[in-house]
Amino acid sequence: MNRDLRRDLYAVTAAALLVAATAWVGIAIKRADDVLHVGWPPLYANWLPHTGPGTPGALAVAAAVVAYGPPLAARLPWRPLLLTSWGTAMAWTFSLALVDGWHRGIARRLTTRYEYLQVIDRFDEILATLRGFTDHILLGSPDHWPPHVAGHPPGATLTFVLLDRIGLGGGAWAGVFVITVGATTAVAVLVTIRTLASEALARRAAPFLVLAPAAVWVGTSADGYFAAVTAWATAFLALAVTGHRPRATALAAGLLFGLTVYLSYGLTLFAAMAATVLLLGSRRLPVLLYAAAGLLVVPVAFTVAGFDWWEAYHLLVERYHQGAGGFRPYGYWLFANLACTVLVVGPGTVAGLRRAGARLGRWHTIPVAERRLGLLLCAALLMLLAADLSGMSKAETERIWLPFAMWLLSAGAFLDRPRIWLASQAALALLLNHLLLTGW
Repeated sequence: MNRDLRRDLYAVTAAALLVAATAWVGIAIKRADDVLHVGWPPLYANWLPHTGPGTPGALAVAAAVVAYGPPLAARLPWRPLLLTSWGTAMAWTFSLALVDGWHRGIARRLTTRYEYLQVIDRFDEILATLRGFTDHILLGSPDHWPPHVAGHPPGATLTFVLLDRIGLGGGAWAGVFVITVGATTAVAVLVTIRTLASEALARRAAPFLVLAPAAVWVGTSADGYFAAVTAWATAFLALAVTGHRPRATALAAGLLFGLTVYLSYGLTLFAAMAATVLLLGSRRLPVLLYAAAGLLVVPVAFTVAGFDWWEAYHLLVERYHQGAGGFRPYGYWLFANLACTVLVVGPGTVAGLRRAGARLGRWHTIPVAERRLGLLLCAALLMLLAADLSGMSKAETERIWLPFAMWLLSAGAFLDRPRIWLASQAALALLLNHLLLTGW
C-alpha cells in the first residue's frame, strides 16, 4: 500500500469515527432527554431495512458507473459527456428514490404537513399573499405557515405554485421536477470546473458527481432544486469572467443569484463562491456590471410585490427558535452536522479532500488547474463551515447543505484509483437508502 492511499484511509477512518461518535452520543442524548428531534442521529431518518422497485435499477446504475464511468468520462466528447452525466445522475437519483416506492419515495415526499405543497391554495392571489407573507411566519400567528414555507423566502413556494398553474400540480410532478432539475447540478459543476480549471479535471470529477450519496436527498427534497440553481448561477458567472458571451452569461448569473436568495436565506453564503469565481476570472469589472443588473431583478420584483426579505429573515430566526431549533443543542450539532456531511459526500470525497489539501500545501509546485479547483473546494468548505457555526442549521443538514456539499464531490478528481472509491460511494448510498427511511 503506497503512502498516499494509507493517508487516504486514515482520513476516511477519522471521518467514520466522527459519524460513529455522533451516532453514539446522539443515541445517549435521545435516551436521556430527546432534544435532538431526529429518529436516527445524526440523520433525520428512521431505521427501516427494506427494498423496493428501485433496488435493481440502483444496483445496475452503480455497477455501470463503477465499471465504465471513468473510461467513458475520459473518452466521450464534451457535450455528450454532459448529457450522459445528467441522464445517469437522474437514473441514479430516481432509482434510489424508488427504493421507497413511487408514493412514499416520490409522489408524497413534498406533500407532508411540513412542505410547500400544503399551501398551494393559499396563493390564489399571489400579490396579496406576498404582501401578507410575513404575517404568518411566527408560531401563534393566524394560519401560520408550515415549517418549510416559513423557513424560506416565498420564491421556494412560488416555484411549486407556478408548476401547479401550468398543469403540473401535485406531489408526483413536484417530485419529478426536483429530481430532474437537481440532477443538472452535476452538469453545472462540470461546466464550472472545465471553465475555471481544466477539462481533464472535470472529466475525472464526472463519475463522482454522478454517483453521489447526496442523491439520496436530492430525490426528493426541494434543496436538490436549490442546489441546481446555485450551481448554474456559479457556472454562468464562471463563463462570464472567462469571456464566454460575457454579457449574456453575466446577466444570467445575476438573475439566478438573485433567485437563489429568494429560495433560501442561507444561500446568501454563496457570495463566497461568487467571490472565488471572480478572483479566478480575468474580466471582472464589465461582468460585475451586468451581473449586478441581473441580480437586482428578482429582489426588486419581490419588493415591489410587497415582500420584505429582511423583515421575513428576522421573523424566521424567531420562528426557528420557537421550534426544534430552540431546543436542539448547538454543541452536539456543531459536530453532528459535519458527520451528516460525511454521509452525504461519502468516503471517496473525504479521500479526495485529503488529497486536495495535500496538493494545495505544495502550492507553487502543482499545476494551475489544480490550484483553481482547490480554491473552489475551499470556497465550498468555507460556506459549509459558516453555516455550521451560525447555529441556524442544527440537524437536517443532509438536505439543507446540498448546495454546498455538491461542490465537494468534485474532489474525486484528485484520486488515482477512481473505481475503488466510486464503489465505496455507491455502497454507502445503497446502504443508507436500504437500511433507513429518510425524512426527505
